[in-house]
Amino acid sequence: MLGTEVKSIRAGQIKLDEAHARVKDDQVFLVGANIAAYPQAAPGMQHNPTRERRLLLHRRQIKQLLDHVRQKGRTIVPLSLYFKRGWAKLSLGLAVGKQQYDKREALKKRQQDREISRDLHSRRRR
Repeated sequence: MLGTEVKSIRAGQIKLDEAHARVKDDQVFLVGANIAAYPQAAPGMQHNPTRERRLLLHRRQIKQLLDHVRQKGRTIVPLSLYFKRGWAKLSLGLAVGKQQYDKREALKKRQQDREISRDLHSRRRR
């Protein structure tokens, strides 16, 4: 990680919303994280805000993550970023995607909740 990246992270200028981690060649990379440019740095010293960043993990941890990711529909996602003894640490979690039937159920439930809320709202107006 570059110095301007660390300064931007300390200033809270990071977006992990659309980020995920990818295992490539027995290494783990953070993909899709956006660390904003540090405004006080000179233009020649700026970093690429959306570049892939290598994460430092033990071989055993990488192997465990790789075993989980090989299963269909699983992704490694960043949960939080914090500093500990001057080192930037990233908490990773394993996410399981929704199946097609889960999505249909969620849509039905959302529609039912909307109808119930409309009915309750109309009854209160009377």
